[in-house]
Amino acid sequence: MNDCIFCKIAKGEIPADKVYEDKNCLAFLDITPINPGHVLLIPKEHYENLYDLPDEELKNLAPIIKKLAVAIKKGVNAEGINIGMNNERPAGQLVPHAHFHIMPRFSNDNLRHWPGKSYQEDESKQVAEQIKKFL
Repeated sequence: MNDCIFCKIAKGEIPADKVYEDKNCLAFLDITPINPGHVLLIPKEHYENLYDLPDEELKNLAPIIKKLAVAIKKGVNAEGINIGMNNERPAGQLVPHAHFHIMPRFSNDNLRHWPGKSYQEDESKQVAEQIKKFL
């Protein structure tokens, strides 16, 4: 995609603070981090989200996510790491190019996880069955 900002970053057309790069992927600092050291990992090839990302590409990205998580934790003395991927706008995806967030966390960063909800009686069994139909 010619107008994709992450494709432009991957091609070097837009500057970014890179922390890792190989022939297939690029990791750089998020410009609006939840904490300093928040990194985005993208495949250089354009895939809109997880649904479009080939399994082989995902297999290649997984160990890099781990490597980045360890480096970020040590690099910014984080107490923990969150790893996330938003898929589609209702889930918070702002850039339609597959990307993983590797976010350093600190006990005093005042960030809270999303609230959990309870299932109604027998709802969990019904939901599990609906999901299993598509596996």
